[in-house]
This record gives sequence, structure tokens and C-alpha cells, in this order.
Amino acid sequence: MEIAHEFIKMAAIFCKVDVVKFQKRNNKELLTPEQYNAPHPNPVNSYGKTYGEHREFLEFNLEEHKQLKKWCEEYGVIYSTSVWDLTSAKEISSINPNLIKIPSACNLNFEMLGWLCENYHGEIHLSFGMTTKEEEEKIVKFFEEKGRNMDLVVYSCTSGYPVPFEDVCLLEISRLKKEYGNRVKEIGFSGHHLGIAVDVAAFTLGATTIERHFTLDRTWKGTDHAASLEPDGLRRLARDIKAVENALTYKREDILDIEKVQRDKLKWRERETV
Repeated sequence: MEIAHEFIKMAAIFCKVDVVKFQKRNNKELLTPEQYNAPHPNPVNSYGKTYGEHREFLEFNLEEHKQLKKWCEEYGVIYSTSVWDLTSAKEISSINPNLIKIPSACNLNFEMLGWLCENYHGEIHLSFGMTTKEEEEKIVKFFEEKGRNMDLVVYSCTSGYPVPFEDVCLLEISRLKKEYGNRVKEIGFSGHHLGIAVDVAAFTLGATTIERHFTLDRTWKGTDHAASLEPDGLRRLARDIKAVENALTYKREDILDIEKVQRDKLKWRERETV
């Protein structure tokens, strides 16, 4: 919890992001007994003797999530969580976050999606990583049938850690806007690549929410840290996206005020002759 508190404070004050998102799993619901009791596939990254023990070590309970939400509110950022199972969805919805995220791995869990549509009234954000076009359509239609599609934000995503640039496939954002721009609330982008140039391009293509993994130290033990941004990278990303947001406009008039002095000084004019 001390590390999580530092994450929130750093992301809010130094990086100036809008949302801080955690994860919630009920590991015995997600994993088979064999998976739960098996050794971690990469023991150097493990925090327990088995994969189940490792996952339990990393998990916050509901009371801890309430504290995380309180800290986010104190620092002026939105709290959110990715939910991986129905039990977690029910627990997190009970504390009324502004938005709940559905990770790519769980976007076909229609029991969980249906419960959220009927019982949770905030935005539902959902990633389309490792998802076929037929599955995408099935998901969006499900939300339409539930009358919740205008609370749905779908994310273009390639599931990998890290993802090479040629597999980011940014133009999927344009495809999703064409296919679903009028059927869902917004299109987002969830990136697992290196650096920040791709995210600025994603925003320019129309992704209104940019999601990135964040860490205080990319050398820490664990599989996600190497594909995450450290504080200065996230700070620069938030700064650059906000700069691009301000710049993505049309001219209000043919000659802007800032140009008038330069026009009077520099602009070539055709001279009249008598």
C-alpha cells in the first residue's frame, strides 16, 4: 500500500495524469486448482511458492481499494480498476468508481459484462486486444441490447509486453472509429510499446483515452515493468498529449492576431501602378 500511495502521488502531482487504474482479481475464481497450485512459470518474478500464492501476494482487498480511491480523490485524479472476474466486478462496483475497465483477456465474459450493464452505472472501458472482428461486433451488439453502448469506451490494443512498433497497428483506431464511432461513447488506445511517440499519434488519430502501464522503476521484479513508463516518461506523455490537444484546431479566422504583426511587417503585397 505504501508503494501504491507513492504511485498515486507521483502520477497525479508530477506526471499530471487524469486517471490512475489498478487491477482486481479473485484468483481462485480465475484459476483452476492446477493453475493455482502450479509453480510460477518464471520463478525469478514470483512472490510465492506457487502461482496462486504469487497472485494473492499482489492482490489488494476491497478495504484497501477503498483507501486507494480515497487517496486518488485527495490528489485530484480519478480512481479506476480493471476487473477480471464477476466477484471482483461486484466488489469494485460497490465503491462507485467513475469507470471500470474490462481487460482484453476478459472481454468475452458475458456473465460479468451483463452484471455490470445491469448493476453498475458508470462508464465501462473495454480493450479489444487478442479479439477477432466478429467478437468485437458481438461485444458491441451485447452492449446495444443492454442499452449501455453509449457508456462503452472501446480501446484499440495489441496484447504483448512489450509490443514492437510494427505490431501496434495504429490505424486500427481509424477502423474502430469508422465501425463503432456512432455506436459507442468513445474510442481509446491501450499501448504496451516502448516510448511515447506512438501515443501522441494515437490521440491525433482520434483516441480520446490513452492508457499506459506505469512503474516507479523499470528494473523491478515482474513481467510488466519493462513495458511500462517511468515517471518522467509518463510526465512527458501527459504534457505532449495536452499540447497536441490544444493544437488540434482550425483557425478561428483567416489571419490570427498572432499573425497580424508579422503580416504587416513581412507579407509581400502587390503594388498598384497608375
